[in-house]
Amino acid sequence: MDLLGFLFRWSHVLFGITWIGMLYYFNFVQGGYFKQASPEGLADAKAKLAPSALWWFRWGAMGTFITGIVLLGYLGAALNNYIVVGVIFGTLMFLNVWTIIWPNQKIALGMVEGDAPAAGAKALLASRHNVLYSAPMTFCMLASGHPSGGMGYNAFSMSNSMIVMLVIIAALQANAMFGKQGPLTTVKGVIHASLGLTAVMVLVFNFV
Repeated sequence: MDLLGFLFRWSHVLFGITWIGMLYYFNFVQGGYFKQASPEGLADAKAKLAPSALWWFRWGAMGTFITGIVLLGYLGAALNNYIVVGVIFGTLMFLNVWTIIWPNQKIALGMVEGDAPAAGAKALLASRHNVLYSAPMTFCMLASGHPSGGMGYNAFSMSNSMIVMLVIIAALQANAMFGKQGPLTTVKGVIHASLGLTAVMVLVFNFV
């Protein structure tokens, strides 16, 4: 890849670190603090800390998505199953940020009027699913550059394994939009679920 391509790859990683770092902060740190904070501390955090963190979160997502689209153009014919699934996970995560999490967080934080408890629940559900997607998405980013060693692909094809993965992803995203948290309710649960989804993906691509 030429220098320009390398710079986009570098930028993609930097934006991704910002985005996923903030995602983990919200789910693993801030959520727990909000439950334990004093009324004064909670009010101050909602007024000052959370909006600032959400700015870095959503624009980190935007930068990751844009640079990812550019890199996808550089890859062209080199697409394989892991790249395609990784792109799908990343795109859904980006859309969840801008169409579900951010609009509902504005309501939950009192930045705009609305049903704050309901909006907070919708934002949390989508955020938990983004954590769920994060481990398999990162696995896809790394695996896509190693088309050997039993990873279960050589090039992109609409095989049975790809169809199975698309069905799984569609079902998960439907739950992110309209379902319930289930095992994603706790931090431990969402971490285990994310690692489990990664394992399922690898098994599907190798044995279906």
